[in-house]
Amino acid sequence: MQKGKPAKKYSQAARLHSIIRLLETRRGLTLDELAQECGVDRRTIHRDLNAVEEAGYTLTSEWLEGKKVYSFLTKSRNIPPITFTLPQLMSLYLLRSLGAHLAGTPFQAEIDELFRTINTVLPDRHVAHLERIARVSLPLLNGSRDYAQAAGHIAELQRALLQQYRIRLTYAKKSKGEADLYEVDPYTLVFHKGGIYLLGNAHNRSGLRLFALERVRGIEVTRQRFEIPEGYQPESHFSSAFGLVSDCPLKVAVRFSAEIAHAVKDRIWMAGQKIVTDPEGRVTIQFEAAGQMELVSWILSYGMHAEVLEPPELRQEVKRQVREMREFYRGKDKEKDKGEKKGKR
Repeated sequence: MQKGKPAKKYSQAARLHSIIRLLETRRGLTLDELAQECGVDRRTIHRDLNAVEEAGYTLTSEWLEGKKVYSFLTKSRNIPPITFTLPQLMSLYLLRSLGAHLAGTPFQAEIDELFRTINTVLPDRHVAHLERIARVSLPLLNGSRDYAQAAGHIAELQRALLQQYRIRLTYAKKSKGEADLYEVDPYTLVFHKGGIYLLGNAHNRSGLRLFALERVRGIEVTRQRFEIPEGYQPESHFSSAFGLVSDCPLKVAVRFSAEIAHAVKDRIWMAGQKIVTDPEGRVTIQFEAAGQMELVSWILSYGMHAEVLEPPELRQEVKRQVREMREFYRGKDKEKDKGEKKGKR
């Protein structure tokens, strides 16, 4: 509190009114700034911010110049009206189509509501273009997951993410396995191959953990706030991963046949990759990545057109899986042949 400045005596109702007014009229305020304005300590301001949220205001926080500042995410009277050009609408519809794997989640319902709102405020001259704009992009996404059963849990998770509340997460490591209890600070939603995952700090599991949302069996949102560590970058958690698994990185070299070289050489598989084409038109891709199971799956998807050159353990694992697949299909073919012979008798 500034020297010589008389202490302000607010009731809680007056403080809440003052906090709402301050946050609506300024870009963001720290706890210390709010405490100074209201003449109370930081703990009291924490309680007041909880009360403000209970009144229907959505708070968000971010780090600016080493300080955590609070502001309103929505419902600010100072947000100007938004207008869209047709190219911007086209981009919005493209983003909407790419979110097709969100079906069954609260996110999809809110996206649909957003576009209904857009439709109601568009100028008449744009309305006729909407149906055509909606069809300018078509995502073909295989393996999307069904989140209908987890929709209620995801809605609670959304609230925890926005308001930075710790959660108690009941989670099954396998789709039909027993569920364990985790105490988690939810940091980031991760989207990968049609799946949605939560990256968060699991306090009873010592560090960052990744949770597949379709395996969530329950979420309890606590009233305990958490702070995302300054300097946190979610992408750094996956910087060495070929997919989601961040185990021991491998120096990988895979050679692809000339027949499919065109399908692999123009794509970015990993940052820092090297691509070499030999005189026969074969392409060798080299990079460093973690996640052996995901690497094996990628290599096997190209069948006989992909050969692992290094490391030896990755090559051996691919050979093992190919051998077991061959033995499996041979066994199935023998069973089929026996059945056909019995049928002819």
